[in-house]
Amino acid sequence: MSATPHPTGADSEADHSFFGHPRGLGYLAFTEAWERFSYYGMQTLLVLYMVKQLFLPGHIEHIAGFTAFRAGLESAYGHVLTNVALASAIFGLYTGLVYLTPVMGGFVADRWLGRTRTITLGALLMAAGHFLMAFDVSFLAALLCLLTGVGCFKGNLASQIGSLYAPEDLRRADAFQIYYLFINAAVIIAPLVAGTLGEVYGWHYGFGAAGVGMVIGLLIYLSGRKWLPVDQVGARATTAARPAMTTDERRALAVLIALLPVLAIGAVGNQQIFNAYMLWVPSHVSLVFFGRTMPTTWLITLDAIVSVSCLVGAVAFWRIWAARFKEPSEVAKITIGLALSAAAMLCLAGAALFPGPDGKASIGWVLGFELLNSMGFANVFPVGLAMYARASPRAIVGTMVGVYMLHMFLCNNLVGWLGGLLEHMSGAGFWLMHAGLVGTACILMFVAARFAGHLLNPAGPADSAQG
Repeated sequence: MSATPHPTGADSEADHSFFGHPRGLGYLAFTEAWERFSYYGMQTLLVLYMVKQLFLPGHIEHIAGFTAFRAGLESAYGHVLTNVALASAIFGLYTGLVYLTPVMGGFVADRWLGRTRTITLGALLMAAGHFLMAFDVSFLAALLCLLTGVGCFKGNLASQIGSLYAPEDLRRADAFQIYYLFINAAVIIAPLVAGTLGEVYGWHYGFGAAGVGMVIGLLIYLSGRKWLPVDQVGARATTAARPAMTTDERRALAVLIALLPVLAIGAVGNQQIFNAYMLWVPSHVSLVFFGRTMPTTWLITLDAIVSVSCLVGAVAFWRIWAARFKEPSEVAKITIGLALSAAAMLCLAGAALFPGPDGKASIGWVLGFELLNSMGFANVFPVGLAMYARASPRAIVGTMVGVYMLHMFLCNNLVGWLGGLLEHMSGAGFWLMHAGLVGTACILMFVAARFAGHLLNPAGPADSAQG
């Protein structure tokens, strides 16, 4: 790495080269967009690839170390796993661990390598993982590289955005919104490119496209190094004593921790989109448009487009609402969001119960699911993050934001287990079960709002910008 000093947040205060922001934000945003392209391109294909090729005879025997790995999973589950259940379990384990490994990556960057070297290492590991997916024998090694790479890359790259700005620079909030838009653009494009290549031309073309995308992201990152913050390796936190938590802060902390499994259960329907949803919908819902069948992976692009639209719509809606009425607190918004998500699951149950003459339901059921689920999740995940940032004791708010992400680890592992039931349940029963789980989370969140709302909303109604 270059030894030339790089700008700190204070040094870039006068830099407005990228949409009114420091030029470094542009490099970080484009780098993250390519990383998300590679990540979601691979994740879109993962379950389909395992079920339709990798776990079939002639392929599964060649995976290095898979016999022992499968035995370990089956021991944990307590029964023999069919190919669909096995694919679902691996999906859940992989996507769950994605939310844990950044803790390790942050530690490595802080103590040993610094953010630049750790991000570079992560990008190289992720690129290697995507290319290793091209071979049956290296499947488990590929997943390990990807998990380790995401851990080194994602959290450290995001932390560099804040370092571009001085503490008093009000552009920081807008910077993260721009960053998020680049991420969502990548989520929309990835299934169209990597997903289509994988489904139509061959799985390994899709994984290869994901690997190429990661290499492009790394090259963009390294080319912008002189515009990014200086690494501070081994910096120690201040030794000043933290103020003792008040009684209400301790109670709020207990409630926030207790709500983690509630949030995990509430997210199962949304997280099932990359798993059982991808396997069930093509067989039970007509995906024919203008005489041509839409590739299954395009469902992810549809979901991403609707999700982004609903996120923007949610912000606009609550701002308009707040101009005339009292705005609900975060916990109330989450309760509303979970109710909408439960209703979305009923749409998929409806698709199973009311098929068309050809045995497949109308695409309208899927569109109803996408709209209701995206409206719901727009009021759950980002609002939950705002709630944890607001309600956590000030002394540990950074830690608690990280703790909040643990509910996704719990959720994705639950999704992996639930997905294995798809083979043994009717479609209506499977999706009604998910509606029941999300509905239960909604009820529990309503109870939390009723009895602990003053702890979860200590500063009064939520700011409209956080909706």
